[in-house]
Amino acid sequence: MTGASVSRDYPAIAGHGLIGDLQTLALVSDHGAVNFFCAPRFDSPSVFASLLDADGGGHFTVTVEGEQVSTTQMYLADSAILVTRFFTPDGVGEVVDFMPIGDPTTPSGEHRIIRVPRVVRGTVRFSLRCRPRIDYGTSRHTLTVRGDSARFQADGAQLRLDCTAPVELNADGEDVSAEFTLGHGQTAGVMLTVLTGDAAAPAAAPAEGGGLELSAVQSAFDATRGFWERWLHRCTYRGRWQQQVKRSAITLKLMIYAPSGAPVAAATMGLPEQEGGERNWDYRYTWIRDGSLTIAALESIGFHDESLAFSRWLAARLSAGGTATGEPLQILYRIDGDPDCAERVLGQFEGWRASAPVRAGNGAMDQLQLDIYGEAAYCLSRSVPLRDTAGYDGWQAFASVMDWLCDHWDRADAGIWETRGGAQSFTFSRVMCWAALDRGLKMAWDLSRPADIARWTQVRDTIARQILDQAWNEEKKAFVQHYGSDVLDASLLLMPKVGFISSRDPRWLATLDAMDAELVADSLVYRYNPSASPDGLKGSEGTFSLCSFLYVDALARAGRIGEARYAFDKMLTYANHVGLFAEEIGPTGQQLGNFPQAFTHLALINAATSLDGALDQAEAAAAG
Repeated sequence: MTGASVSRDYPAIAGHGLIGDLQTLALVSDHGAVNFFCAPRFDSPSVFASLLDADGGGHFTVTVEGEQVSTTQMYLADSAILVTRFFTPDGVGEVVDFMPIGDPTTPSGEHRIIRVPRVVRGTVRFSLRCRPRIDYGTSRHTLTVRGDSARFQADGAQLRLDCTAPVELNADGEDVSAEFTLGHGQTAGVMLTVLTGDAAAPAAAPAEGGGLELSAVQSAFDATRGFWERWLHRCTYRGRWQQQVKRSAITLKLMIYAPSGAPVAAATMGLPEQEGGERNWDYRYTWIRDGSLTIAALESIGFHDESLAFSRWLAARLSAGGTATGEPLQILYRIDGDPDCAERVLGQFEGWRASAPVRAGNGAMDQLQLDIYGEAAYCLSRSVPLRDTAGYDGWQAFASVMDWLCDHWDRADAGIWETRGGAQSFTFSRVMCWAALDRGLKMAWDLSRPADIARWTQVRDTIARQILDQAWNEEKKAFVQHYGSDVLDASLLLMPKVGFISSRDPRWLATLDAMDAELVADSLVYRYNPSASPDGLKGSEGTFSLCSFLYVDALARAGRIGEARYAFDKMLTYANHVGLFAEEIGPTGQQLGNFPQAFTHLALINAATSLDGALDQAEAAAAG
């Protein structure tokens, strides 16, 4: 059971499942509330955002109320169809939630959330509340209600709520509500259609009796379930953790904007890394780093179409002419490639449990983060379709970036964690510059493409020597966060994975031991110690779930298989009730930060595949 009673207070961040249609998505709480939904895209203003402001954010709730009501939530197997079940003294009911998937290649101004209340035992009384708060709660709407249909009309947006019998909608100020009872075997349908842009032109008032038909709901359900089953059938993972890997793959797919192929870093904005703190960022954009690693993880388990689509998006960014300050790539973009992600504070929102400010946009867009070229090259080198899709023109653009990197790799930057405490010579940035040139050289040879092989090789080797000389702290017996520092950094757990150092190298094993002592707490891993390396922000943070899975991968590669499996199995217990992870784990085991986070789920996939390989090798050695 996920809750003893239904509450309208701020729910736990992890108390949600995720549904979506590959252009936008919605978080549905374990008591039946759509608490976060933006339209028409992931990065659009919100329609419902009570997760960020309980009063002013808006919600769309179909629930069962009462002190003796308990709930549980699950996904239908191999799908993104969510089921919330309600256990009452009089019966057992459930609400099935999904978003139908239209043409995934064409941006649409029309998106639907379908909710199917039904009763499997006894009799259950449901409550419906629809309280849209459009454009981050700043846009007022007019309301028309007639029986089983309602229309909300705002500037640039229209919501149409249509229901089947026995649901009868009632005006509740500028919102609507309904109470209805279903008996054993009975089903109702509720469909919210959100129209924006040209699709949002004012429509006629709903006609009496012109609502939704159950047959249409069933058809949409069958089509949606069929889509997810067909998509997941392409998964090639056959290891020990199929349920967790497949759920992570579906979650990553839900966060890829299908018309462009660009993944967002997380489904949400403004959720805090510390309750009451200021580390509340907007992650609904495409970071070169996160997107590249997301696609590489999916490609590694058989999802090649996603690799092909993202490679086109990335090639377009490489060919776009660079930033105003002269870098070939910005670190993050909107999902259509627009570089304008300017950050602003939404002062009208109080923030999840008073965690303010709530930010839209992300000021990190202007930072220099040199590691992104390594992740991009790592992604592009993963498969022949990725490397070939951009053709000769794409190769020329890529080669010009490598030439630029040869001139600019030795600059201080903001690093992978986007610190706002000043530029440093971050070790991870240098490692990924090395990786960029290393993968570039491999692609040049493999594809027989023109490149300045001699210069790329010389610079790659210069970077390696500098890292080995200046990032190694002899007193600490470890590679450190940046040159001249004694601070450890969990991003360096990727050093063996990208091939910079052997996973059995004495320096690497010593670094892993040092991280064990300073960054690892009961198998959970902190990014770094903010008090030892100030990042320009107040407050603290929890352990970083990406890093906890990177730790599993590093342990497995180092031959510490028993420790790796223990850490992996323990980390899986921190997933929420439907297998989803936020950004961080707080001091009492609660999930914190934006949710769900792509970084965490891609790292789970990578850790599972690495650990499977290490276990297979150990079992083969023992048998033979």
